[in-house]
Amino acid sequence: MTTFRTVRVAAVQATPVILDAEASVAKAVRLIGEASAGGAELAVLPEAFVSLYPSNRWARAAASFGGADELWERFWQSSVEVPGPLVDELVAACRDHGVHCAIGVNEREAARPGTVYNTLLLVGPEGLINKHRKLMPTHHERLFHGIGAGDDLGVVDTPLGRLGGLICWENRMPLARYAVYKGGPQIWLAPTADDSDGWLASMRHIAIESGAVVVSAPQYIPRAAFPEDFPVPLGEDADVVFGRGGAAIVEPTWGEVIAGPLYDGEGIVSADCDLREGLHAKRWFDAVGHYSREDVLAAPTPRPARPAPVDGAPESAPAAPPAHPPSGSP
Repeated sequence: MTTFRTVRVAAVQATPVILDAEASVAKAVRLIGEASAGGAELAVLPEAFVSLYPSNRWARAAASFGGADELWERFWQSSVEVPGPLVDELVAACRDHGVHCAIGVNEREAARPGTVYNTLLLVGPEGLINKHRKLMPTHHERLFHGIGAGDDLGVVDTPLGRLGGLICWENRMPLARYAVYKGGPQIWLAPTADDSDGWLASMRHIAIESGAVVVSAPQYIPRAAFPEDFPVPLGEDADVVFGRGGAAIVEPTWGEVIAGPLYDGEGIVSADCDLREGLHAKRWFDAVGHYSREDVLAAPTPRPARPAPVDGAPESAPAAPPAHPPSGSP
């Protein structure tokens, strides 16, 4: 039976050790410990934290057939096999601290060198709980990430509650959201690279729409974090920031931001979240329950377009349906 307890959650805004998967996981382990020391039972880390998000500011150059082989090779080498030893390190950290963790990784397949996926992992003291590959890489991300199959959408039951969510601009996909809503998430995981005001507005809307606490965890990516031997140009401005963050936690009744947003630095924002508030919110609005109207909205039959009226002629009325179904109808 679903329970409604109070859970302390943490949105962890951090910079990966770029193109170094082992060091990025070691940093994630440390951050899990810091979140736990602050009382958190769930820590959500950013999209592609292990160990590079391909920012549009420099990644667009990879559209050329030439000039990006070294970047691609190092990108692949610093990605993660799932399951694998780096995932085991994350599980051990969760076990040591008694917490759950959601973290974005670049996932490679162990069976062969090739496509890399933008993947969200949910791990806990008992092991790897769930893996979700991003359905649709955004714009320039398609140069680096494959397309997820969509067979991993859903919600998982944990001792904390029912956890579900999507990666970055998947959260803009109404049908993807609805697919997860059907599982009744109580806490919504939203790792991202979007640092815009519009993103925060989306998180507030999703909290209201889903009836779930939303935990938004972006990266903070300064130019100074990139290694000197990064294989593509980053520009001359040493002070440029490729992602300013915006970590936040949003409650589900009125979509109020109850922690954050945090900008322009690394840090952790936390909040105690009473999951009964989601139940209260669904008394008013339940997107897959009393407010869904799937009978009307699920795969509706398209209505024929009405012809435009000829100048000076009255607009024709739509054709009436036949009095009896045509021969051969069920």
